[in-house]
Amino acid sequence: MPSVLVTGCAGFIGSHVCQRLLADGYRVVGLDNFDPFYDRTLKLANMADFAQHPRFSFHEVELQRGAESLADALPADPIDLVVHLAAKAGVGPSVRQPIAYLENNVIGTTHLLEWMRQRGISKLFFASSSSVYGNTPERPFREDMPLLQACISPYAASKLAGEQLTATYHHLYQLDVINARFFTVYGPRQRPDLAIHKFVRLLRAGQPIPVFGDGTTARDYTYVADTVDGIARGVQYLLTHTDVYQTINLGNNNPVTLLDLIQAIGTAVGVTPELQFQPMQAGDVDVTYADISKAHQLLGYAPQTSLADGLAQFVAWERAHAAVAE
Repeated sequence: MPSVLVTGCAGFIGSHVCQRLLADGYRVVGLDNFDPFYDRTLKLANMADFAQHPRFSFHEVELQRGAESLADALPADPIDLVVHLAAKAGVGPSVRQPIAYLENNVIGTTHLLEWMRQRGISKLFFASSSSVYGNTPERPFREDMPLLQACISPYAASKLAGEQLTATYHHLYQLDVINARFFTVYGPRQRPDLAIHKFVRLLRAGQPIPVFGDGTTARDYTYVADTVDGIARGVQYLLTHTDVYQTINLGNNNPVTLLDLIQAIGTAVGVTPELQFQPMQAGDVDVTYADISKAHQLLGYAPQTSLADGLAQFVAWERAHAAVAE
């Protein structure tokens, strides 16, 4: 069975990807730098279910330090494909720390690509973001839309730059690539700074929910198992096809307004939300809305989880997690 390198393996999506690939029979090599954006213990907990798996190995690596750091950590590991999830995430923090985002997401990705070129690894699944669409007025968002001036945050710009880099390496070095634009992924292990996780904690504590803007902004919320299924399908596609360069949306094709999301979370938690309206945050887009027809045609991607079911699963996980922490 092929060997897959997963960068960002201790993160929210990365840990689920590792579990899925191991369940599918792959050998998985995980990389993470335990960026202090949130607590290291949470990331270690993310890996708890598979850290001792006989087909999993782990290396702590800083990609932005150079291709040499990868060469030192992985001198001889056989790698057939890379799933590149490692990145500094979040729109708001990128507005406050743009250089850190470019160093991690652009320079770090370039170092990874150079290491792959030097090692002769020719398959890459790259995690991009719906943020690259910015406030593009035409909806739903299609992968062939022109985006050079669409980005409205450093995070979005760093992800679009990553796509440009993968295009360059495909052209110059015949790298097979799938760029996947993720749309507001949620579910168990979600980062504690993200809205759904934060809102559930606030409701359980009896505190008001901050609403940035008038509550009509909307996101295409996608349950993590559906996103991971798209990634696993992309891995299989890359391993069985050559001369690949594709960009796909991994979303849910169903935008939900912020006010509707808060009401749905309130229902899942069993609490009536108290709202506290605040100004819009810099860099936030109005709507994300994925056209997923290309991913369906290419990979058979078809999200299965409704928002109500996904929120119920997240709330159950959060309650269990909070009980252990207490």
